[in-house]
Amino acid sequence: MKQLLIIWHSRTGAAEAMARAAFEGAQKMAEGDEACGARLVRAREAQAEDLLSADGYLFAAPENLASLSGEMKEFFDLCYYPVLGRIEGRPYALMIAAGSDGDGAARQAARICKGWRLRDVQPPLIVNTRAQTAEEILAPKVLGVAELEKCRELGAGMAAGIGSGIW
Repeated sequence: MKQLLIIWHSRTGAAEAMARAAFEGAQKMAEGDEACGARLVRAREAQAEDLLSADGYLFAAPENLASLSGEMKEFFDLCYYPVLGRIEGRPYALMIAAGSDGDGAARQAARICKGWRLRDVQPPLIVNTRAQTAEEILAPKVLGVAELEKCRELGAGMAAGIGSGIW
């Protein structure tokens, strides 16, 4: 069975909620169809073997100071060379939880994925929490129904594309 690997990191809950919603969408797509399963793995637990055994990827992370969060960047740092040249051509998409724009983290992750020669098959999904003060930024985040539904749709779409061989 083909497999979608969802790797996430979250500081205040938004990126985790996005990843879990995408996982739900992917699981729902796989009900009754063994074409594509899904795994949800926290960035600090993900290993090169996880990447090698998957057929496509969905990366979910917060943007911190216009960059990827440290834990997500550490995942990429640790896994980059062990899988370099071994996962080329596989599809990926990004989900970014941001307080303002999310573009910096999305660009940084896309550059890493380009180095791996992955294929971006969806534009980055950026959820803007509009957190601007220190208190808002550090506060736990609860995403709205519409935002979570977009994440479910992205997870389902990724699983469907991988399962059907479109990607």
